[in-house]
Amino acid sequence: MQFREVGGPEVFEKMDVTLPAPGPGEVRIRHTAIGVNYIDVYHRTGLYKTDLPTIAGGEAAGVVEAVGAGVSIAPGTRVAYARGPLGAYAAERNIEVKHLIALPSEVSDVMAASAMLKGLTAWYLLHETFPVRKGDTILVHAAAGGVGQILCQWGKLLGARVIGTVGSEAKAITAKQAGADETILYRDEDIAKRVRELTKGVGVPVVYDAVGKTTFTASLDSLKPLGLMVSYGQASGPVPPLELSELVKRGSLFLTRPSLKDYVADDAAYRRAGKMLVTLLAEKKLTIKPPQRHALDKVADAHRALEARETSGSTVLIP
Repeated sequence: MQFREVGGPEVFEKMDVTLPAPGPGEVRIRHTAIGVNYIDVYHRTGLYKTDLPTIAGGEAAGVVEAVGAGVSIAPGTRVAYARGPLGAYAAERNIEVKHLIALPSEVSDVMAASAMLKGLTAWYLLHETFPVRKGDTILVHAAAGGVGQILCQWGKLLGARVIGTVGSEAKAITAKQAGADETILYRDEDIAKRVRELTKGVGVPVVYDAVGKTTFTASLDSLKPLGLMVSYGQASGPVPPLELSELVKRGSLFLTRPSLKDYVADDAAYRRAGKMLVTLLAEKKLTIKPPQRHALDKVADAHRALEARETSGSTVLIP
């Protein structure tokens, strides 16, 4: 499923192609489940620039069908990935073997496609961007979303107290089931005021914000002095320009706009993080709720639901 121009979900179109044999260092993977993530929306709308035409998608799971020269992995091996060039919205593709993470029997293909990119995002946010320690209180926006639920669970594994913002009472229940200690209904409550109440006026040391425009100021106002604002997404739109003096006014705050690709650019770091994630999934220390499913050729419907915030947790495409 490709798009030749940026725009709404209607720009997706079905295309039949003939794949060449895998080249040196490559495998051909038959996808069994494909992850849908908000970054895919950014690519489709042109917010993040890509060469056109584009086959979107950066996350999938499946089975190795054929291998190129110099590849030791055997055909029939179950694998997943959340790194590499775009192109996951396809029944099959060729991809370099270095991007693949082998899956244990305890982790299903659908689970892997639901969790790889989101789980690796949670890994770098919690372990690298701001290394969470036991006793920390963290604020997680969109706590009932795909990344949000994993952040809540993994944060609790690290010993943190988790405050999650959500858009409805139903999503508050989902966030609490994922490990959030307290939830804030961001449409009805003053986020920063409620955070101050929950922290006895102190604020939190870190905010993980994938919402963007509508929550950015509240996120800054929720931080304690020297706190870190982690703006890792913009589901509600781009954050407006910020005067640096605003960080000083709130207590010499830190601000970062990170991306997964930079944290897993190193092959060893990617493999280490991927192994950690699939191990936690296999041991059921992290659980992924059954995702919303759409046929691959119905990807436009999946994008519409994602943009309308009608989803909770993950969404996958089934070829």
